[in-house]
Amino acid sequence: MLNPDYNYLTGAFKTSPFNTPSSGMTTGETLMTGGLILSAFGAVNGAIGSYYAAESQKNQLKMQAQNQRFAAQMSALNARQAEFGAQQIMRAGQREIGRYTMAAGQQRASAQASMAARGIQAGVGSAKEVMTSMKLMGEIDRLTMDSNLVRQTEAMRSQQINYMAQAAIQGTSASNISATANTISPFSATFSSLLGSAASVGGMWAQQMRMNEMIAAQSEKRF
Repeated sequence: MLNPDYNYLTGAFKTSPFNTPSSGMTTGETLMTGGLILSAFGAVNGAIGSYYAAESQKNQLKMQAQNQRFAAQMSALNARQAEFGAQQIMRAGQREIGRYTMAAGQQRASAQASMAARGIQAGVGSAKEVMTSMKLMGEIDRLTMDSNLVRQTEAMRSQQINYMAQAAIQGTSASNISATANTISPFSATFSSLLGSAASVGGMWAQQMRMNEMIAAQSEKRF
């Protein structure tokens, strides 16, 4: 029985729907195309995620800078309060020393008047020693009070210096954090993410095109 699809003159089969190469996509090509589409969606989602991640980091740094600025302001306020406290202690101490000096002077004057009333000469003998001793004890007490006053005042001023140093450090930290926050650009992060994804998707696309060319070449050789 003769085959109607065979041309006995040319020695080749006639073209028919059963031996014509298919122009549709193969299963492999379909999968690769689907992979490219998914990669594109992934690239877009990654870019969006990069934008919001950069935005969140920038906001966090701004908040940290704001907290450091607030801490610096509080430290400066504490420094001013420490200086005010030192001045208050100094004034109160000086008033106390003044009252004590006056009281000690009155006490010596009373003692001297009492001696004179009893006919004792204050500047001679034991009377002189008593008056000298009273004056010396008064001076020692005054110097002790003055020393304590200086220690208390210097303690407050030391706190003031510490608060001023803290304010300077916190202010510098706030400036540095703000500068770092300003270098973060959500749009730059998005663009960088898209560039990286585009390179990956482009590589997959080029690979698919090479595979399609190889498949087409094999199909031409077969038919």
